[in-house]
Parts: sequence; structure tokens; C-alpha cells
Amino acid sequence: MQTLDRAYFESLDQVDPLAEYRGQFELPAGHIYLNGNSLGVLPKAAKEKAREVVEEQWGQGLIRSWNIHDWIHIPRRVGDKIAGLIGAEPGEVIVADSTSVNLFKLAAAAVKLNAGRSKILSEPGNFPTDLYILQGLESFMDGKVRLVTESRDRIMDAIDEETAVVVLTHVHYKSGAMFDMAAITAKAHEKGALIIWDLSHSTGAVPVALNQVGADFAVGCGYKYLNGGPGAPGFLFAAKRHLAHLEQPLSGWFGHTNPFAMRDEYEPAPGIERTLCGTTSVVCASLLEVGVDIMASADMNLIREKSLRMGQLFMELIELRCGQFGFGIVSSKDPAVRGSQVSLTHEQGFAIMQALIARNIIGDFRAPNILRFGFTPLYVRYVDLWDCVDVLVDIMTHGLWDKAEFKKLTAVT
Repeated sequence: MQTLDRAYFESLDQVDPLAEYRGQFELPAGHIYLNGNSLGVLPKAAKEKAREVVEEQWGQGLIRSWNIHDWIHIPRRVGDKIAGLIGAEPGEVIVADSTSVNLFKLAAAAVKLNAGRSKILSEPGNFPTDLYILQGLESFMDGKVRLVTESRDRIMDAIDEETAVVVLTHVHYKSGAMFDMAAITAKAHEKGALIIWDLSHSTGAVPVALNQVGADFAVGCGYKYLNGGPGAPGFLFAAKRHLAHLEQPLSGWFGHTNPFAMRDEYEPAPGIERTLCGTTSVVCASLLEVGVDIMASADMNLIREKSLRMGQLFMELIELRCGQFGFGIVSSKDPAVRGSQVSLTHEQGFAIMQALIARNIIGDFRAPNILRFGFTPLYVRYVDLWDCVDVLVDIMTHGLWDKAEFKKLTAVT
């Protein structure tokens, strides 16, 4: 049996086929960053891209850059690149707005496509914005559709002939639990329902094959594993078979078939552009493109293999070295249903995470008691896992978390 010591983790880094990617990211010296599932790190190339877009394209090109630097097509251009990461075709993905706004657009469109059905199905404990958006749609439609939530072990049975659309997050934000996308999509279609997948914790972290499983729609964000920066634009996917009939409620001018004709009457664009609304944030989308290009150059199979190995080793270390400290492991040990994170529970989870952060080991906390550790294989090293647990053992052994400064809630946890 392999001895789990620091030398072993260092040896894994020496043969890591993804090790070369770490140098493409801005990582503060002396820090271990295990929170890329919440906010990805800065690609070094994004700094030069930001300078170019601001100083040259905007500063010198001015409004001419919509044509000279092709700003007008950036939503489609970056969307086509993301399509390759999620098993979609060019023309099925576009970068726009935020994940929340995109979910509203697609959920409303799906309900209209499946008129006559009264139920939107999701799960309790889904990422809050998903549930809030669906509650808002339910209220906006004056009860013509109702949001129903069922536990994940009952989701399949809850899909019935009244279900208009199923809305689920592929990888759960707290536990990292991963749905069987193919099986649930097939069940939805068997019952005549449509499905929307939230890929916010999947894209760039786990293999996704939307067209292979026959998914109808999907949304995702650009600032986690795609490393697009805080508040980076989101993206949405709509299968080509739906585009001709898809009507989204935010019919802004960039979704028009000819925005610069400046007509009074709205006429939707024939393709994925009909899901656009307002003007793209060019600076943000340009920075997102840098992160997407890096991700697109990597082998997703190697990414998945490394993230699963990291998760397994991290859980083994927690059980081996932290078993006496009262931690629970809520992430599954089954790699088939685990995303690229491991989540622990502890009644003092918030304070413990703050103590880790004070030692420059950055994970995050999710109420009420979840400590999340995300594994982003392009820049996290195996030895980072050992060092993280080593510091955690020190914090717990000496009660270093038990300080007032670590128990004071912050605005962002």
C-alpha cells in the first residue's frame, strides 16, 4: 500500500501531464487556492488582453472597433468555443448576460414551447438563484405554471405528463454530487418534458455531452473553471432543433435579425443570436475568451482523471489525519457521481475555513456547515492537498480556529 506522505504527492506532480498549465495563471506566492469552483484565478494572458482591449481597441479604435476588432460577433465567437467544451455544435451556444438572466430566458421559452403543461420541476437545495428565478417566473405567470421541488432521489419519479420543464444543476454546488444527465434527460423526454441543465459547476471540470444525451437547453457561468474573472458573462445552450420556435421574453435589440436596421417591430434572429438581449460587455467577454482558450487547449479526459484522483486522495487524507476532529465528508466516494470538489461538514465550519484562509489556504464556506475544497487541475498541484491537510491538522490540534476574529461573519462567505 502506498504511503501517503508529502514526498508521494510531490512525485505525482513530477509526472503530471497538466503541470505545464500552472505557469499560465497568476497565483499569489505562498498561497494554496482551492476555490476555483467559486472564482477561477487570473490567466496571465488576460492582463495583456485587458490592456489591449481598453487602451487600443477602445482607446484608439473607439466605436470603429465594433467592426475593426469584431466586437459585434464576440458573443457567438466565444460561445462556439464553449460549445466544444460541453458537447454542443457551433451555433448552439452564445455568451450573454448572467447565468440567472439566461435561466429566466430559457425557462420562460421552455414553458411556452411546452404550452398546456403546468409544472416546473427542480430540487430543494438547488443553487439559490435557480430557485429564485423559477419562483419569479411562477409569480410573473400568475400561477399558470407552478414550481415543484423533489429530492434528488425522487426526481425521476416526479417527472410526469404535467411537467413542462425540468431544471437541475448537473454538479451540486454544496456537495459536488453529480446527476446522471443521460438518464434524467431521457426520462424527461419520455414524459414529453423539456430539460434545462445548469452547468455552472460542470463546464471545464467534468466531461459534458449535451447533444449526445439529447439535452434541450443549458446555462452556465464564465467565472469558475473557465477563469473569466469576477462577474464574467454567462452562456446558454439551445439545441438547434428548438431554435426556429424558441421565443425568449427579453427581446432586446441584439436578438433582432438586423439590429442596425433600427425597425420598430421585433423580428428574432434565425439562430442562437435570438437569445441575446442587450449590448455585450466587450471587456468582460474578451477576458472570458482568454480563459476559454486555455481550457479548450487542454485534454478534458486528463482534467477529469486528475480531479478525481485529487478528490480521492484528499478524502483519504481527511480520514487518515483528521478522523478525530469531527469532520464529515458529504461528497460521494463514487467517482461516477462526484464533480471536481470535496465538501466537508463541521459544526465550526465557518471559523475553521477562516483560520485556513488566514494561513493562505483558500477554500470557502457554505451555510450552514459546509467547507468546500475545489480541485482545478490546470493549476492546483497534488502537493497542495498535502499541505492543506497539514495546516488543517495544526488548526484543529491546537484549536486555532477558536478565535473571535474567525467567527465574525463576513458579507461574502
